[in-house]
Amino acid sequence: MQLILASASPARLALLRQAGIEPIVSPTDLDEELRIAAHEAEHGPLSAAEYVLLLARAKAEALLDQDPLTDVDGIVLGGDSSLELDGAMLGKPHTPERARERWLAQRGRSATLHSGHWMLRVRFGEVIGSAGTATATRLDFSPDIDDAEIDAYIATGEPLEVAGAFTIDGRGAAFIDRIDGDPSTVVGMSIPAVRRLARELGVGWPELTR
Repeated sequence: MQLILASASPARLALLRQAGIEPIVSPTDLDEELRIAAHEAEHGPLSAAEYVLLLARAKAEALLDQDPLTDVDGIVLGGDSSLELDGAMLGKPHTPERARERWLAQRGRSATLHSGHWMLRVRFGEVIGSAGTATATRLDFSPDIDDAEIDAYIATGEPLEVAGAFTIDGRGAAFIDRIDGDPSTVVGMSIPAVRRLARELGVGWPELTR
């Protein structure tokens, strides 16, 4: 059983490989901010779980718009992550300036990392099932991080293209005192959630990991 990962995230790829899955990586080109703005204009504000789930679903479905997968009997998996701090959803900062603002705001604070997962069961170009879920893990950022440490961390480039401007599987781990919940959610995708979604669609975990 083949799994196609609709994401360019190295962290999600690494998580799947650590779990015994070797996916086909096929990222999609999606304007996330535009998609969220369009949805909220029509339906109103999204909760944190709805936010990441909407984008995870959009990525999975966008892959089929790019490639109908007429030769695939397998699963398409889309994912999205965002940090919730003071009710705001914080994605990738992209610039050093925004990353520094994030770290000044979140040091010594607690925040929640939300990850959305959307799975499509595809059989030779036909979607025969879909399922999605969002997971959340709470983090405590160290209160004693000084400005020099923040600037040095940002200079590595690591926090610029990750949700919340930090990682727990890299240099950012030094600045996180506590994690309450599934650690893989914070890395970018809950592996237990992926297993449960696959089972919901009739695919056993051994079929993906063998």
